[in-house]
Amino acid sequence: MLKKILLVTFTAAVLACQASPKVQPLVKGVNNIVPDEKQALVCKEIVTLIENYNYKKSKINDSISSLVLDKYIKDLDPYKYYFLASDIKEFEKFRFELDDDFRNGDLSAPFYIFNVYLKRYNEFINFALTQAKSKFNFNQEDSYTFDREKMPWASSTVSLNNIWKKRVKYELVNLKIAGTPEEKNAETLTKRYTNLKSQSAKVNNQDVFQTVMDAFTETIDPHTNYFNPVNAQAFNEDMARSFEGIGARLQLENEVLKIGEIIPGGPAFKSKLLSAGDRIIGVAQGDAEFEDIIGWRIESSVAKIKGPKGTRVRLKIIPAGQEMSAKPVIIELVRERIVMEDQSAKKKVKTIQSNGKPYKIGVITVPGFYADFKAARAGDPNYKSTTRDVRLLIDTLKNRDKVDAIVMDLRANGGGSLVEAIDLTGLFIDKGPVVQVKDLKSSIDVQEDTNAGVAWSGPFGVMVDRLSASASEIFAGAIQDYGRGIIMGTQTYGKGTVQSSIDMTQLVSPNIMQRLAALVNKNGSVAPGKDAAPQLGQINLTMAKFYRVTGSSTQHKGVMPDIQFPSLYPLDKIGEDTEKSALPWDEVKRSNFTPVANLGNARNELLKLHEQRMAKSLDYKMLQQDIAELKKREVETAVTLNEIKLKAERDSLEAKNLARTNQLRASRGLPAVKKGDKITKEESFDFVEDESLQVMGDFMNLANPNSKSLVKTSPRFTN
Repeated sequence: MLKKILLVTFTAAVLACQASPKVQPLVKGVNNIVPDEKQALVCKEIVTLIENYNYKKSKINDSISSLVLDKYIKDLDPYKYYFLASDIKEFEKFRFELDDDFRNGDLSAPFYIFNVYLKRYNEFINFALTQAKSKFNFNQEDSYTFDREKMPWASSTVSLNNIWKKRVKYELVNLKIAGTPEEKNAETLTKRYTNLKSQSAKVNNQDVFQTVMDAFTETIDPHTNYFNPVNAQAFNEDMARSFEGIGARLQLENEVLKIGEIIPGGPAFKSKLLSAGDRIIGVAQGDAEFEDIIGWRIESSVAKIKGPKGTRVRLKIIPAGQEMSAKPVIIELVRERIVMEDQSAKKKVKTIQSNGKPYKIGVITVPGFYADFKAARAGDPNYKSTTRDVRLLIDTLKNRDKVDAIVMDLRANGGGSLVEAIDLTGLFIDKGPVVQVKDLKSSIDVQEDTNAGVAWSGPFGVMVDRLSASASEIFAGAIQDYGRGIIMGTQTYGKGTVQSSIDMTQLVSPNIMQRLAALVNKNGSVAPGKDAAPQLGQINLTMAKFYRVTGSSTQHKGVMPDIQFPSLYPLDKIGEDTEKSALPWDEVKRSNFTPVANLGNARNELLKLHEQRMAKSLDYKMLQQDIAELKKREVETAVTLNEIKLKAERDSLEAKNLARTNQLRASRGLPAVKKGDKITKEESFDFVEDESLQVMGDFMNLANPNSKSLVKTSPRFTN
């Protein structure tokens, strides 16, 4: 129904009378980037979608126009390194025009602003290149202000040149302190700036349009986002945790595409024809001719290498270690569907001692709430999803590893699929409401787990932090509200909104798409013989808010853990309550749910035991010191350029960190490390995880019927 409604709105708007677009002013000294017909169409329709279907239903007016202009300029130049005060003054003429322009699909103003930015960028990169070879006096009492966000815009090129001169000096003194020769440092910095200039030359209108739409949609609310076609594909692949291709992670190095990693199980891995470090210089589809891809943008090269499973791709390779002048090797691979297991749920088993008893605890790390909806719709019985993966992990932990408890690690889990959050909760509660969703019309839908039974009925805990958001908060909130487990960590992000992903290409009638394709081809945007069907990208539109089963929104407030840890992430800088355009907190009626247990008394006892350990914990003490140090450094905006002073500061900080590291290692019975030594993964220590497992040990002791009974458990709470 949503698609039908949007289709009517979309098509009607396309066929409506259009104002003639303004002539975009040209900027001398750069190849001016201009918008195309697809972007004009998408811009108009995003205005329509936001005004009619965004949860706020904001009217795009002069006030919004002003905010968009400020955000766009800040996104381009947040620390005021490029624009001059005269540029900013000139841009004022657009302050109250962007709303009308966007409604008409007119992007001339923001594209002009970007071209001015591009000119300034190249001017100051060129200036930095001349300064890289200069001789600087590193014994002067001088400083460099690296954070200029709150400073005025530079009044002249001379003024900004002086700022850039100090920036180059700062980069050179850093290289000098590292111990490399001065002449080598100049070469390193020259390469760095030359690469930046080369990358700026590859910027296209899709990049500019993405930046413009980011400023626009995020002014409305933080989570309404437009994705251009390339970014939409990346978003959907990340959600599905799979893609179709050869199974290699690629990176750009000196204008050449290089293989950074071979993904186990993929065609590249199974063929044994490719290795990390190999460079790809040409790509051919099946038996077609090769295209030379040296100097291409990385996403353009990747698009040629990816493709539908079962299709053939040929690659010209310069093997790792060989000169670029070496004769290339030609290989052929058949593309397959690649599952990104390294970005999927994983498990490990840890054994702890608590109150003289050993406990085996399974830790399941869930990096996101993903689901391959495309594969599910196609009837693939093995489609990828968080819940399916976790169910298998629980089965292994329960039946093979014989764990006593399970802890779900949702730290840094930014969310994902709402459906997966509900289904995952259903693995730990029997049946009942999980989340309430309020739509545009203020109708409330109580979404439930309808599957009887649980995958795990034993002691359960959830770890969260400030970066745990959205679906993570739905899951953690439901577990807390049902009394199903203990939540440990820091206050979560506070994102209580629901987005719907809309493929804008699917909303346009075939006739309109044919007309658009003809325009695109006429302007030469599509090469002859290529697929002429234009892609319009995707918008994730905020269309609802979700609420816990208790009726409370997580918006702004997030989920407050039962056992709280100090936050390494600054709560006043990261979180929904720091976003100016975020929706407010509110609440709805409590849903009809029955808690599994009342853990109130247990929480109080667990907190006492936790605080007793923390009072003696060296890790806890140092964590608090780290947070205090970070807060102190947050207010710093400048750094000395005196080599002796800067080196002394760095050496002091390095020595302090090394001493702290060795103090902690000694407390764990590990040998001391020296400056420059690498700490192995096996020796790394996760204090929050370790203490959370101790809390779970306490929880099991309290729940043990042979000890003091503090928790009234249902029969299914024991395993």
